[in-house]
Amino acid sequence: MNTVFELHQGTSPLLVSVPHAGTRIPAHLQALYTAKALQVDDTDWLLDQLYAFVKAQGAGLIVPQISRYVIDLNRPPQDAPMYAGVNNTGLCPLTDFEGVSIYQPECQPNALQIHERIATYWQPYHDALANELARLKALHGFAVLLDGHSIKSHLPWLFDGKLPDLNIGTASGTSCAPALRDALGQLLGQQTDFSHALDGRFKGGYITRHYGRPSNGIHAVQLEKCWSTYMHESKPYAIDGLRRPKIQGFLSNLTALLADSRLQTYPQSSLHGAAHG
Repeated sequence: MNTVFELHQGTSPLLVSVPHAGTRIPAHLQALYTAKALQVDDTDWLLDQLYAFVKAQGAGLIVPQISRYVIDLNRPPQDAPMYAGVNNTGLCPLTDFEGVSIYQPECQPNALQIHERIATYWQPYHDALANELARLKALHGFAVLLDGHSIKSHLPWLFDGKLPDLNIGTASGTSCAPALRDALGQLLGQQTDFSHALDGRFKGGYITRHYGRPSNGIHAVQLEKCWSTYMHESKPYAIDGLRRPKIQGFLSNLTALLADSRLQTYPQSSLHGAAHG
């Protein structure tokens, strides 16, 4: 049994990744963490349930089991900051989203322990991502990765004020074809239920930046959405049946757009010269 992630292989060009949906801190590590940290409050709650519908659309879905407090699958293995000049959490985070330590005193992981976590949890997830995208590209001539995230709408340690409800990131237009980025902007603008931003505060993390290679037929897009779009932002965390239909409608339109076979016909001139972070 795979204890690192679950992968549903799809038949469409689209693969959905939810790298922060995991909640498990392995038993042998739990004594290192504070009692508050063991509640894994900064999880992207319930995204495995919210995105489960993509399987019926023919898309793939990969869901980790391990909490981001153990290792962040959306950070580079070299642990370079994702967003320069602002507060960040790293590859093996030392604090939560309020800037509070998640470890007991003198229990932060050392270099060897971080290396072990990369080998045990980070690398298998990324091997699966790379292999699946390669399979989909071979099958369709192109592949699309949607990296799904969610976050509390107010987190002063990370950003000022309230975050827009929907935040699509394309690494400033380098992780997908420009024509696809334009279509995503149109999709955001056509709906009136949610505030939104395109390549705003969240431009895309490591997964979007690393795997998005539009000149090579692989497009990557990140969606960061507020918890409030689908659940109450306080415990017990559960999907709100009244909020779900609107966000599910948007997500369904988004995933249909990303899986559209016409993407492979976008003019190559629109892909030329893309740079990648």
